[in-house]
Amino acid sequence: MLDTLTIPTQTTTASRLAELDTNNLEFGKQFSDHMFVADYKDGEWQNPQILPYGDFTVSPANSALHYGQAIFEGLKAYKNEQGDITLFRPYDNIARMNTSADRMCMPPVPEELFIQALTQLVRLDAAWVPSAPNTSLYIRPFMFATDGMLGVRPSETYRFAIITCPVGAFFGKPLRVRFEEKYVRSAEGGAGYAKNAGNYGAALYPTKLAQDAGYHQLLWTDASQHRFIEESGTMNVAFIMDGKLVTPALSTSILDGITRRSVLQLARDWGMPVEERKVSAAEVLEALQNGTLAEAFGIGTAVTISPITVVGCQGQDYSLPELKADSFAKRMLQALNDIRLGVAPDTHNWVVTV
Repeated sequence: MLDTLTIPTQTTTASRLAELDTNNLEFGKQFSDHMFVADYKDGEWQNPQILPYGDFTVSPANSALHYGQAIFEGLKAYKNEQGDITLFRPYDNIARMNTSADRMCMPPVPEELFIQALTQLVRLDAAWVPSAPNTSLYIRPFMFATDGMLGVRPSETYRFAIITCPVGAFFGKPLRVRFEEKYVRSAEGGAGYAKNAGNYGAALYPTKLAQDAGYHQLLWTDASQHRFIEESGTMNVAFIMDGKLVTPALSTSILDGITRRSVLQLARDWGMPVEERKVSAAEVLEALQNGTLAEAFGIGTAVTISPITVVGCQGQDYSLPELKADSFAKRMLQALNDIRLGVAPDTHNWVVTV
């Protein structure tokens, strides 16, 4: 049986911490000193270890490169008001990772291995967790196939790894988005609900077209009719319409976002009416024009809450009202930050201290 109580650790002899510019934390570009690695073969996870951050060597015939068996997760560690390091809802991340693994025909990662690797790695690189406002340590667990064989079948071997990087705000200003009416992120019955690499690779080209036209992200619409909103770029999306929090209902084409879950739970705690249902582009534009759409925002681990200021549709831009100090999005962002940083009570037991 795999012993996960203490994972063997090889510490670096050349820390790069002194090179870290905490005033210029570009997302995903500066990586902490160590990483976790474990390999799956002969039907079980083996040889878990924490190593100095470095490159992997893979076969040119690597299954993940040719057939796309690759999944990942994203969560964050924070330095709270008491000086402790905390993780936000890590048990939800491993549950979702194993949902992705099942969809991509990959082996599940044991929860105890995931949590032990996560906490031990973050503890080791505790000095990399920034403490300035709007900063955190982003954590990227991922798994990919490692068979070196050109055969369209599930790999028999895999690597599970975790890397971390200190980050600042993902977006520095409110978002300009437009409805996507040609390309498709995912279709019902596909793998849109899984965090597999192919979903994101397929989104790059239409996203680039939108960015070239002056937008930050897309509002993805359904694959069959392009009528109903699904996600916004790499985020879930929600609207404050007619005094209610409205968000697209989950399906096999929409990711079950952990920050989304948190927002919906807190909204219900506040007594806010919440609707999870189909939301059409026409409904949003009509609500914007008649004044019943007060706010729109993206929701995700990287962005937390990111307000939307402009929505583009068929060559025309529609501006949303300027957010007030007591807007839902601003209050929700503050509430989530307060829970993560130990300022407010963690009534749902979301926070895990490392």
